[in-house]
Amino acid sequence: MSDRTTHPQDDSEQPAGAPLSLVVVSGGTGNPSSSRLLADRIAQKTADLIRRQGGIPTIQVIELAPIALDIAQAIVSGLPGEQLKAAIRKLAAADGLIAVAPVYTAGVSGLFKSFLDVIDNDLIVAKPTLAAATAGSSRHALVVDGQLRPVLAFLRALTVPTSVFAAPEDWADSALGERIARAATELATLMTTGVSTAITDHAWSGYQHRFGGNATRAQQTTADVDFDSPLMRLAAGGAPPRQEDPSGT
Repeated sequence: MSDRTTHPQDDSEQPAGAPLSLVVVSGGTGNPSSSRLLADRIAQKTADLIRRQGGIPTIQVIELAPIALDIAQAIVSGLPGEQLKAAIRKLAAADGLIAVAPVYTAGVSGLFKSFLDVIDNDLIVAKPTLAAATAGSSRHALVVDGQLRPVLAFLRALTVPTSVFAAPEDWADSALGERIARAATELATLMTTGVSTAITDHAWSGYQHRFGGNATRAQQTTADVDFDSPLMRLAAGGAPPRQEDPSGT
């Protein structure tokens, strides 16, 4: 497959003054959900900081609980349903992400991990991302950095240095607000400086991309397939080109 890429709908290249899309992924299942409450606090703080830096933020939320069935079916069949497709489109067009996962049984919830399993590996390449988690005990505080951050790194997201964790005793503690402010500052700054576009404009072809994937930027299609390569000739039942003998014999 060649390095040539196309740009059918590059949402990351925005004109000056265009709104910045902040997408929240909340894996909470309760009502109310502590994950959603934390996500809302982080998103509001980030949006406020973006405005201070001269940007125009928009906030979109992806709640995973209502699309749990779509996620499960996609894992089994590989075919996302309409609700999951809509969530994927939001992620693809995002300028920044806030990922908030609940912690169950000493690990990131299965629903949240399953959602990350069904999206393409290049969907959030270089997107500024803030990792956060909630749990019923402070003993799980390291899960966000020990489990969620590595998965986001595998997806090549640009995670901010500060993560956010909240246990029940943290909600009334001013330290949580201070940590949210620090993490939100990092996310807002990355979003307003355009670092994601700068990276992908120069390095997109250097990443591995899924054929026919759902990343909006530089999708690979049949136009990108080198049908004259030795592998494609063999697949078509033909012989690969004969290699010249450098010795001339």
